Amino acid sequence: MSVDIKTEGLQKLTEAWARGCEFLGTEYAILGGAMSWVSDRNLVAAISNAGGFGVIACGAMTPDLLDAEIKATKALTTKPFGVNLITMHPDLDALVDICLANNVSHIVLAGGLPSRETITRIKEGGAKNICFAPILALAKKLIRSGADAIVIEGMEAGGHIGPVSTSVLAQEILPHIKDVPVFVAGGIARGEAISNYLRMGASGCQLGTRFVCATECIAHPDFKKAFIRASARDAVTTVQVDPQFPVIPVRALNNEGGRKFIETQHEVIAKYKAGELDLESAQLEIEHYWAGALRRAVIDGDVEYGSVMAGQSVGMVKKEQSTAEILQELVSEAAESFV
Repeated sequence: MSVDIKTEGLQKLTEAWARGCEFLGTEYAILGGAMSWVSDRNLVAAISNAGGFGVIACGAMTPDLLDAEIKATKALTTKPFGVNLITMHPDLDALVDICLANNVSHIVLAGGLPSRETITRIKEGGAKNICFAPILALAKKLIRSGADAIVIEGMEAGGHIGPVSTSVLAQEILPHIKDVPVFVAGGIARGEAISNYLRMGASGCQLGTRFVCATECIAHPDFKKAFIRASARDAVTTVQVDPQFPVIPVRALNNEGGRKFIETQHEVIAKYKAGELDLESAQLEIEHYWAGALRRAVIDGDVEYGSVMAGQSVGMVKKEQSTAEILQELVSEAAESFV
């Protein structure tokens, strides 16, 4: 590609995601998806330092742990980054206060519909808030409640997912939301996909799976190897055996743990039907099967029985690379597709 054509592509890309970059305060409108045990200070700072927007995954952290993580991240980068908070966390208000006290510029609210009070608390504290919207009606409701930006995430993503694909969500939502920036997530691993969603009206994109094999990521080497070896069809959703015993849908690499989970459900349901367990106890036993399984996979490297959460884009993760190299590849691919 000639220098002139390459420059033209970069210019068009810069124009296409200008709103997202301005909102995030970044060079590139690419957010790092918040992945528990993965999106810590090291990966978050690396993404921000390379021009993207890193996001700390608070997950189940206590306020003190989050405070320490934010401070540690600030020691590694002077660039903007965000914090992802789970709306169902029992200490949500205290976590918001920790973010505001540390002058975190953006707070991402995930894992449920945030209240107007929480959104107002964030805005009055001087931070911007980003909310997840699984359908158009909720996106509009969140904007009325004061959301500064929206993320739409399709079922191709890793971890906890909804029932609708990214491409359908984009078609349903992007043409109708103009008041705030909208970022698209789920199944994105190449720059061409980013440019396509920008053309459709997105202000940027969020990627998680693509960054797991970054050299700065602290995930266990065996966890990364599992990603590199996997194909798209290996990233499957958890199987629910009986609707009376609901299972929260999670996308992860199929392994012995997943197969054992199906067996466990059958065993627990049989105990319930035999009168050995009441309904609530049986439901809790199934629900608690995966407790601690993500940490065992990410930190300890138990990729056989741990939960190896990964999006379907895992098939495009072929090697370990620096975060800067990953971002440059994405930007180059996106720019070239604009020519």
